[in-house]
Amino acid sequence: MKARILVIRFSSIGDIVLTSALLRRLHAQFDGGVEIHFLTKKSFAFLVENNPHVECVHAIERATVEVIEDLRVLQFDYIIDLHNNFRSAMVKRSLQLVSFTFRKCNLAKWLWVNFGINRMPKNHVVDRYMETLRVFEIKDDDQGLDYFFPSDFVPPALPNTPYLAVVNGGAHEGKRMDADHWISALEGFTSGTIVLLGGKGEDEQSGKRIAEALGDRVWQLTGKLNVHESAWFLKYAQVVVTGDTGMMHIASAFNKKIISLWGCTVPGLGMSPYRPHPESIILEPFGRKKRPCSKLGNRCKYGMDNRCVHQIQPTAIQMAIEKLWAP
Repeated sequence: MKARILVIRFSSIGDIVLTSALLRRLHAQFDGGVEIHFLTKKSFAFLVENNPHVECVHAIERATVEVIEDLRVLQFDYIIDLHNNFRSAMVKRSLQLVSFTFRKCNLAKWLWVNFGINRMPKNHVVDRYMETLRVFEIKDDDQGLDYFFPSDFVPPALPNTPYLAVVNGGAHEGKRMDADHWISALEGFTSGTIVLLGGKGEDEQSGKRIAEALGDRVWQLTGKLNVHESAWFLKYAQVVVTGDTGMMHIASAFNKKIISLWGCTVPGLGMSPYRPHPESIILEPFGRKKRPCSKLGNRCKYGMDNRCVHQIQPTAIQMAIEKLWAP
C-alpha cells in the first residue's frame, strides 16, 4: 500500500517552483510507492497540477475550511508543511497527523534586516526544505528544479533569432528597476532580440517605455502572457536578466544563464537561483553595505526614492550580458 503524503505550500510562484525538487526526490525515495498530494491557493494550482510526481492538487480560495473535510477522508500518513503559517497550522491541527514543518527563520531574517545581525543558515531554501525531511534520508539527485507545461499547452511563437529575455517587473517595488534604468542597461545590446516579460500594471507601462526607447528589436510582452507562456520564452532564451522574482526560479528550472539583480533583498536570505547554468551572474548594489533592507522587497528602510536596485550600474548589467551572450 502506498504512503499518502500531503505537502502544503500556499504561495507564491517562486516558492512553489522551489518545492519541485523536494517533490521529485520524495517520489524517487519511495520508489513510486507514495501518493503525493499538494495543498495550495487556487491561483497557484497551475504550477503543480502538471507535475507527474503529484497525484492530486487541493486548492483553497480563502480558507482551509474549504478543503478540510475532503482532506480528512483521504487519511494521509504524513503532512509536510513547507509554508509554516496560521493556515497550515490549522490544517495540521484539524488532521492530527505526523507532520514535518519547514523552519522559516523569521527571527533571523528580522535581525538581519533591522539590525544587520546575520544568523541565517548558509544553505539555500531548497536544501532547508530537504532538511525538513531528514528522517526520510532523501538523497540529492543533482537535478535542480522542475517546471512542467500542461499537456494541452499551445506554445507562443518565439523570435527566429537568439534573444535576451528580460523580466522587467516584480511583485514588490524594492525588486524592480524603473524604465529609465532598464533603458540605460539595454540600449547598448544589439546582438539579438530583447523579449520583455512581466505582469500587468506598472510592469506593462515600464515595458512600453522601454520598447518605445529601444525600437523594433524589442518584443514588448509584459502584461500579455500568462505564466506558462512567459516560462516558454524563458526556456529558449540565450540569457535571462531578472530581479529576485518567480521568473528567476523558473529560469533556474531550465538551467538558463541568469543575470540576477538584487536590491532590497539579498541572495543570503536563501532564495538565490537554485542550480542554474554555472556561468550565471549575481549583481548586487554598489555601495549598499547595509543590506538586506527588506525581507520581501516590499518596504525599504532607506526609502523607495533611493531604491537599492538602482545602485546596480547599467554598465555592470551591460558587461554581464556581453560576457554571457557568447555561445
